[in-house]
Amino acid sequence: MERQTEGLTRLRAICLALPEASEQGGVGDPTFKVRDKIFAMRHPAGENRESLWCKAQPGLQGTLVTSEPERFFVPPYVGHHGWIGVWLDVEQDWNFIESLIIDSYCITAPKRLIKLLKQAPKSGE
Repeated sequence: MERQTEGLTRLRAICLALPEASEQGGVGDPTFKVRDKIFAMRHPAGENRESLWCKAQPGLQGTLVTSEPERFFVPPYVGHHGWIGVWLDVEQDWNFIESLIIDSYCITAPKRLIKLLKQAPKSGE
């Protein structure tokens, strides 16, 4: 049975607010997809540390992992493709995490959905 954590609650709020984003099972627990393509996944707490894995622009992974290894890491399996791992069991800047997730979504989503995202009012407007 899935354990609801603060990290998972925040991830769901960020990911599912994006156009046509869905939550599914699969590789992560859960995975967040747009048009059946993964843009973010949470790896569960329990025996391992709770984390978020998401796609990133070239070069960002190395910069984050080198500058803040207590917050970011190279995830197994997808790290060699530039994905970033984000530890959710340490203090994090959730605005920055949201921007990472949105960037990952934009790398994955069709142009039409990215355009919808850019037209949507920003939170607080």
